Amino acid sequence: MIPTLLPTYNRAPLAFVKGQGSWLETADGTRYLDLAAGIAVNALGHANPDLVAALTEQAGRVWHVSNLYQIPEQQRLADLICGATFADTAFFTNSGTEAAELAIKMVRKYWSDAGSPDRIEILTFEGSFHGRSTGAIAAAASEKMVKGFGALMPGFRSLPWGDMDALKAAIGPQTAAVMVEPVQGEGGIRPMPDADLKALRAMCDEVGALLLLDEVQCGMGRTGRLFAHEWAGITPDIMMVAKGIGGGFPLGAVLATERAAAGMVAGTHGSTYGGNPLACAVGAKVVEIISDPAFLAEVNRKAALFRQKLEGLVAAHPNVFEAVRGQGLMLGLKCKPAPADVVKAGYGEHILTVPAADNVIRLLPALTITDEDIAEAVARLDRTAAAMPKP
Repeated sequence: MIPTLLPTYNRAPLAFVKGQGSWLETADGTRYLDLAAGIAVNALGHANPDLVAALTEQAGRVWHVSNLYQIPEQQRLADLICGATFADTAFFTNSGTEAAELAIKMVRKYWSDAGSPDRIEILTFEGSFHGRSTGAIAAAASEKMVKGFGALMPGFRSLPWGDMDALKAAIGPQTAAVMVEPVQGEGGIRPMPDADLKALRAMCDEVGALLLLDEVQCGMGRTGRLFAHEWAGITPDIMMVAKGIGGGFPLGAVLATERAAAGMVAGTHGSTYGGNPLACAVGAKVVEIISDPAFLAEVNRKAALFRQKLEGLVAAHPNVFEAVRGQGLMLGLKCKPAPADVVKAGYGEHILTVPAADNVIRLLPALTITDEDIAEAVARLDRTAAAMPKP
């Protein structure tokens, strides 16, 4: 008999009733150090007082009115995030998957309005993850995600990750856009080198293609800049944002230049819940906090500390860990055992991590994690590794 909850998740046998900062607590009072942060969502930790205050204040006023009307909180968030980024305009969604769908539509509408409606090819990269809608799984083209779901949306072409020669050979006058994560998350914490991002921007400019960045997981301060592409000194035409932007409240966005978004006029897209007052009140507070240069400087300091300690952990357990990878507080440990086994072993030490492809476990702590919690995290990972069966 099918359970009342559709069984699409392999859930861990854990349930949490309370959280504070980088810690979660079960009903019996057991505390877990959270290096998952809701898969890079709880960017400012659990029960962050600034976010609680923003949500509570807005909840006492108005929750939802729909986009039939002006929403002051939505306008404020748009002004904040456009003011802090390359973007001229923003559309707010409830998730990263919804942001992916709009981004794809925006690319196609751009070329349709430019007189080339058949120019729909979007180049993507193996190992990518852009969500689980039919359009997003077509973009990623992973067999695990597409098998059994029939004919896929046409117009996507997947290239080998990191193969700039393959990209150079593929891109051309038929290319509508290139869609890429500056740092792959699900794909195993794989950063695209700054030089490759610069070359990618140049190739798009050469053929007139749009550059579409997916910063759903690597954005919002996760790499030590507000957005990861800033390290390479480039700007996209369109960018998908979600996860950390709501600090735990469901919120996503598509950011774009005026040129890329010009075709998205009234009636071309919409959302009943997207950009509702509750989400935008929280999102505005998140953007205010994370975009502060002093906050980002602290992220970089803590990231360096964490990475240094993780390098020592790898050296101490060569039978379990091979290397540290990633950027900022978006870190991965390349494992010799199956990553799911390492994650499961961590439950015994009351530490939460996230498995990924390429035999990696992801470490995605709250950006507010303390130095003491970093030290405690490495100690618990050390005990986790020691408890793993010897090969």
